[in-house]
Amino acid sequence: MRNDIHYHTILEAHERIQSVIHHTPIITSHILDEITNHAVFLKCENFQRGGAFKIRGATNAISQLTKDQKQRGVVACSSGNHAQAVALASRQLGVHAINCMPHDAPLVKKEAVLQYGGEQIFFDRHTENRDTIIEEIAVTQGRTIIHPFDDVATIAGQGTVALEMMQDIENLDVIVGPVGGGGLLAGTCLAVHGNNPRLHVIGAEPELADDTFQSLQAGKRIEINPSTTCADGLRATSPGKITFPIIQEHVEQLVTVSEEEIKKALFFAITRLKVVLEPSGAVSLAAVLSGKIPAKYQRVGVILSGGNVDPNQLADLLK
Repeated sequence: MRNDIHYHTILEAHERIQSVIHHTPIITSHILDEITNHAVFLKCENFQRGGAFKIRGATNAISQLTKDQKQRGVVACSSGNHAQAVALASRQLGVHAINCMPHDAPLVKKEAVLQYGGEQIFFDRHTENRDTIIEEIAVTQGRTIIHPFDDVATIAGQGTVALEMMQDIENLDVIVGPVGGGGLLAGTCLAVHGNNPRLHVIGAEPELADDTFQSLQAGKRIEINPSTTCADGLRATSPGKITFPIIQEHVEQLVTVSEEEIKKALFFAITRLKVVLEPSGAVSLAAVLSGKIPAKYQRVGVILSGGNVDPNQLADLLK
């Protein structure tokens, strides 16, 4: 797959995937605005098919495979949301999918992958290399790897989140999005600056999984040890080869949030917004609630990236 991607790639992706995805709603909260001193607009990808934005990129990538590639099937690796997205998109498109998942992925995500029809293989993220595992499957079975973030088609699909937000809300000053491997944030950057070069983008990342923050500080991709952050969907150990240069060029600022700030955002989402989020899905909200978005930005778009949380995990986090 070529490494060039631009605004029109995202427009084409949006047209391609519209029949599969939901155009998710945007909600507001007076109390949130009062607490943060911003006018905040929340893009609810937790209401997306599969419970997260990942279905956008997976559908865009799989739908562009050749007939032969579709017949051979696909393979993906994910802690949950990308696995669910690949399983669901594959079922919609008549493709067989194998998903490699870390054994400590949330149970609710493991069960969802099975419900969507995806085959599962488990590995230990601390002792085994996921890339080696999926590359071996791809070679031996002739399957196509659907990368969770470092792929042009995936990035373009994820960029449709911001595209919809800009269509729905006028005169935003900034869009805040979470970052793990960088597919969503890179797609957001390209969608935003292709549409309005004056609109800003801020990334939000867990302090315990700050590979992108460290990489931006160093001016090159940095790899960190596997993280223990509760935001399991953002536990990438390094930003992508394709995503990182895009983030370097387009992101104005990247802020980090603590585990406690993530938990407070989850509590606020449930008790005040009446919205259920997974920890990864609440990281951008945590950045806003903790006062890390500059006051000069009055109209703030926030991507709530997913809601696939294990009820038992959620109960523990809210204690």
